[in-house]
Amino acid sequence: MAKEDDKFVDEPEVYNKDLLDQLLIDNDIDAFREEFLSMHTYEQSEFFEDSDDEIRQKMYHLLSPKEVASFFDQLELDDDEYDELFEQMKASYAAHILEDMSYDNAVDIMSHLTKSKVATLLALMDQQDAKEIKALLHYEEDTAGGIMTTEYISLKTTTPVKEALMLVKEQAPDAETIYVIFAVDDDKHLVGVLSLRDLIVAENDAYIEDIMSNRVVSVNVADDQEDVAQRMRDYDFIAMPVVDYQDHLLGIITIDDIVDVIDEEALEDYSGLAGVSDIDSTDDSIFKTAKKRLPWLLILTFLGMITATILGSFEETLEKVALLAAFIPIISGMSGNSGTQSLAVSVRNITTGEIENQSKFKVTLKEAGSGFVSGLVCATVLFTIIVILYGTPLLALIVGGSLTIAMTVGTMMGSIIPLIMTKLKIDPAVASGPFITTINDIISMLIYFGLATSFMSYLT
Repeated sequence: MAKEDDKFVDEPEVYNKDLLDQLLIDNDIDAFREEFLSMHTYEQSEFFEDSDDEIRQKMYHLLSPKEVASFFDQLELDDDEYDELFEQMKASYAAHILEDMSYDNAVDIMSHLTKSKVATLLALMDQQDAKEIKALLHYEEDTAGGIMTTEYISLKTTTPVKEALMLVKEQAPDAETIYVIFAVDDDKHLVGVLSLRDLIVAENDAYIEDIMSNRVVSVNVADDQEDVAQRMRDYDFIAMPVVDYQDHLLGIITIDDIVDVIDEEALEDYSGLAGVSDIDSTDDSIFKTAKKRLPWLLILTFLGMITATILGSFEETLEKVALLAAFIPIISGMSGNSGTQSLAVSVRNITTGEIENQSKFKVTLKEAGSGFVSGLVCATVLFTIIVILYGTPLLALIVGGSLTIAMTVGTMMGSIIPLIMTKLKIDPAVASGPFITTINDIISMLIYFGLATSFMSYLT
C-alpha cells in the first residue's frame, strides 16, 4: 500500500504515454522525471505495465528504487510474470525496491518468486527489513497473517498523552495508517484501541489507558482472509489488529488490503459459477485458456452422458408421441435456469454470512416455494399455448406439470448443494452454474418422461 500522504495529490487525469516514451528515447532525463513523478502512482503503474522491456530498463536507470516502489504494489501482473520481471533488473536494485515497499506488499510479490531468488533478495536487504519480511513469509497466503503488515502504531498503556504524541510522530512515516492506534501492555498483549482524534483532544496529563477503548475486535493470525473481510465489513473498520493465540499484537490489516481480498474472492466465486478454474486473461494462450476450462467441461461431458442414457431409455415413449421431444429444451432449460438463480443467491448468502443467521431448512423451503410459484406461472402460460397450438390438453398438462415439478426441484437443488459443499469444507462456488444445470437436466428428464410414460395409454 502506498503511504497515505502520497495518495491524494493534484495530477492530470490521463497520462501521455507517447510523450513519456519519446522523452525516454531522447534520454531527456529531467523532463521525463518531472512528467512521470507528477502522475498518480496508479497511472505510473499503468505506464510501466504498458511498456516493453527496453523502456522499463531505461526507467530503472532514471528512477530510484524508492520511486519505483511507490507504484510497484499497484501492478496487476500474472503470478508467473513477477519472476521474469525481477530477472530483468539488478538484484541489489530489486532488493532496495522491496525494502521501500510496505512489508505486506513486498511479501505478496516475493511469494511469486523462486526460492533461490527470494534468498538472494533477502541477503541483499537491510537486516531489519529482511527480518520483518521473513516473518511474514511464513504465513499462509490466504490467511490474516498472509495479508497483514507489521507497520503500525502501538503505544504502551502507561504512556502519557504528551509523550504519546511525540511517539506517534516518530512512528508515522513508516506506518500504513496513523488514524488507528493500538494499546499494548508490557508483554505486548493487545489491550486497547484509540483513534488519532482521541489522542489529539485528550488532556496532556492523561495516560493512554485513560482514553483507550477496552473493547477491541481482532482476528487471529490463522483466520481465513474471507472471514477477516467479513468482520471488517461488519464493523466498518479501516484497520483490523491481528493477534496470536495469546493475544500478542502481531500486525494489522488495512482496508485497502481487504478491498483486494473482496475483489479476489469475488473473482474466485465468479470463476466457480462460470465453471472455470480461473478467470481467463486476454493474454492467455489458446492452450492455457483450454487448460483452465477443461476440468469442468470433462466432468460435464460425463454427466451429459447420463442425460443421453435417460433419453435413450425412453426411446419407446418418444416413438409413440414424437411431440414430447419438442418440449425437452424448455423443461430442462427452465429447470437449469431456476437452479442457477437459486445457486447464486445461496452462494451470496453463504459468503456474506447471512445464511448463518437463518434456519437452513427454512431457507431451502423458501427457495423451493419460490421455484414452485415460478414454475406454476410458467406452466400455466405453456399449458395455454400448447392447447391452442396442438389441441392436446393432456400433453399440455404433462408438460406443465413436469415444468412445475422440475423448477421446484431445480430451485431446491440450487439451494441445497452449496450448503452441502460448505458442510464438507468445499468452496460453495465450486457448485458452478454448468454443474447445477446438468444435474437439473438429469432430474427434469426423469420427471418429464416418467410422467409421460405413466400417461402413455391416454396419450396414444
